[in-house]
Amino acid sequence: MLSVRILTPTGVLFEGEAESLTLPGALGSFTVLDRHAPIISVLETGKVVCKSANGIVECPIKGGFASVNNNQISVCVD
Repeated sequence: MLSVRILTPTGVLFEGEAESLTLPGALGSFTVLDRHAPIISVLETGKVVCKSANGIVECPIKGGFASVNNNQISVCVD
């Protein structure tokens, strides 16, 4: 499982465990799964899609960045 934290300037948008997280990267959309290689990516306008045991959470964003390391994902978005 992935430990995901999505932050906005006004607070925490999502925090919890997820099976996958799809992000709108600067070079195209990409999906993070269990044991993904470490990465830091700039995010473009698009949609963050978080799939968890409780369902799917979709968040439109205008940009930001994401950090993935050891199944820990931090996403800072506008």
